[in-house]
Amino acid sequence: MLFNRIKQNSPEEVRPGAGAFAPQTKQPEPKLPSATPSGAKPANQSDNSKNKVLSERASQFQELKGRIHRKLVDRLDFNRMETEDKDVVREQVRNLVGDLADEEQAILNLTDRQRLINEVIDEVFGLGPLEVILKDPSVTDILINGPKQIYVEKRGRLELTEVRFKDNAHLLHIIDRIVSAVGRRCDEVSPMVDARLPDGSRVNAVIPPLAIDGPSMSIRRFGADPVRIDDLIRYKSIAPDMVEFLDACVKARLNVLIVGGTGSGKTTLLNNLSSFIPDTERIVTIEDAAELILQQPHIVRLESRPPNIEGKGQVAIRDLLINALRMRPDRIIVGECRGAETLDMLQAMNTGHDGSMTTVHANSPRDAISRVETMVSMAGFDLPMKAIRQQFASAVNVIVQGARLTGGPRKILQVSEITGMEGETITLQDIFIYKQEGISPDGKAYGSFHATGIRPSFLDRFKAYGIPLNMELFAPRMLLKDYE
Repeated sequence: MLFNRIKQNSPEEVRPGAGAFAPQTKQPEPKLPSATPSGAKPANQSDNSKNKVLSERASQFQELKGRIHRKLVDRLDFNRMETEDKDVVREQVRNLVGDLADEEQAILNLTDRQRLINEVIDEVFGLGPLEVILKDPSVTDILINGPKQIYVEKRGRLELTEVRFKDNAHLLHIIDRIVSAVGRRCDEVSPMVDARLPDGSRVNAVIPPLAIDGPSMSIRRFGADPVRIDDLIRYKSIAPDMVEFLDACVKARLNVLIVGGTGSGKTTLLNNLSSFIPDTERIVTIEDAAELILQQPHIVRLESRPPNIEGKGQVAIRDLLINALRMRPDRIIVGECRGAETLDMLQAMNTGHDGSMTTVHANSPRDAISRVETMVSMAGFDLPMKAIRQQFASAVNVIVQGARLTGGPRKILQVSEITGMEGETITLQDIFIYKQEGISPDGKAYGSFHATGIRPSFLDRFKAYGIPLNMELFAPRMLLKDYE
């Protein structure tokens, strides 16, 4: 058995009288309320009494769950749990939790009993209160502001949930469970951390003393069924003609820069554009926290590493990028460029690694150019601004800008070509654009996708790679509207 049966409960461990979940003695019948108005309770007083009872029952439920969890930990043989079949272990633990609930002599209806068992199981095997949220496929973001305030984003809107942690210590325990699983830590020495869940969801946590009001954590969901390009078309986040063009760009080994703000869908788009890469090519991906889910057979995935408790052992994105150049990659994909590694990425794009891709935080293609200039300056080389711009103009072929609009819809706003330089200015031309036309009654932005009528200057590149492309693709017209 997986349980330590030597450690049996002594009589004093069994606690009848456990609040609302213990056997109840018969109470005297209450007097009937007076029929006169003077005897009636005000509505707000009645509501307050009801809320107080509900709060007390919730508190007693959590206390009961805590007692059962502590007893369960005392009885489990964790060494054997590591070697046994997980499904068998989970079922045996479920049965033991039921036995412990009986020992507590708790009066629970079937729904509360099942909820109690599930929540204790989640504490042992999962992420505690977060498990119920993680099982909801409609949740895209989880935002935790301390133990008592947990928001989720559903269909582009934030909602406050009823999910709660017991206290700061409980939330810190779950944070530690998440980050330790990927070899990272979050403590007073390193109070900020990036990590990921087993399904690839991105996690960021900040704890005191940096988080003044208690531990804070945000989770960007990447579900078991990631969003595919067909889904983006169905959601009207992008027009089919734009997808056809970007597919050709990737297959023709053009370098692509994806830009957008937080939550605009940069990683989702990068993941989907990467799916157009032929299976015959060797791909090296470099990320802070591994999120990309590529399906090609020849992939090397690299992930940065923070310093240890002594401040040593850090492996930054830039270190991985420099090393990747020695790994004979056909393409290099960097999850996001945030600093000095941007210079190395541009150099890689310029030195035989055509078809590489990365993302940058920026609100427009022009803003992205300025951001890249700033990040290249962080590399420690005293490069003239004109030299940086020349490097960028020769390295990047296409910029794709995504955005999250009012009400939550995510759209590809621009697909632009870098055409070169005029003097010291990088020149751009828009191939496809999205025009916002208004706000719907339910508060969501709506508009339409358009081809501008401009043909890209690299059409010969498509011919060189044998990629057939209908020139009608670029004819000036409306491609798609996202409203009726």
